[in-house]
Amino acid sequence: MLNYIWLALMVIALIVGAINGRIEAVTKAAMDYAATAVDIALGLIGIMALWLGIMKIAEKGGIIKMLSRVIRPVAKFLFPNIPSDHPAIGTMLMNIIANWLGLGNAATPLGLKAMDDLQSLNKSKDTATNAMVVFLALNTASITIIPMTVIAVRAKLGSANPFEIISTAVFASTCATIAAVIAAKLLQKLPGIRKSDPNRIDTEKEEGEKNA
Repeated sequence: MLNYIWLALMVIALIVGAINGRIEAVTKAAMDYAATAVDIALGLIGIMALWLGIMKIAEKGGIIKMLSRVIRPVAKFLFPNIPSDHPAIGTMLMNIIANWLGLGNAATPLGLKAMDDLQSLNKSKDTATNAMVVFLALNTASITIIPMTVIAVRAKLGSANPFEIISTAVFASTCATIAAVIAAKLLQKLPGIRKSDPNRIDTEKEEGEKNA
């Protein structure tokens, strides 16, 4: 779908440019901003490498495990069906920390690994579990304490104060996270909606045996 959207935008730009007799301006803008995109991407390498290195040191130094013990009560509330010693807890924590630091690119592979770990607990492989839904909500609307990627882009583009967005980012992302988690938890309890709990198959089997 995203490919179609980009294609539509390019076709519309070419048509409008041709109608207004400014097709050269459209071509020049495309080339100029393509170069700008490469320049911005290269500028992000340093800050991404720094924070990824810090996260790796934290993982090797045991800080990640320590933090996982600290947030275990919260994790137990959000993911009641996941054992506290399951690998999914650690990978989800690392994903959340990466999102806290605004490292979206670093958080993506961690999120994929966490989903893979959660899938190992899923007895219905074609249906997302409640834990998967809550984690996706947390990952998509994550609290961002230090939006490093956005700060780096602003600094690269010459912002006078690239850090001024921190308070706004924290407030907006916190509201988004609270709303996402509440929605995920409430939707799990709505009557008539088929729950995709990992224990759903066993529960249905037991009910079937009782009815028999």
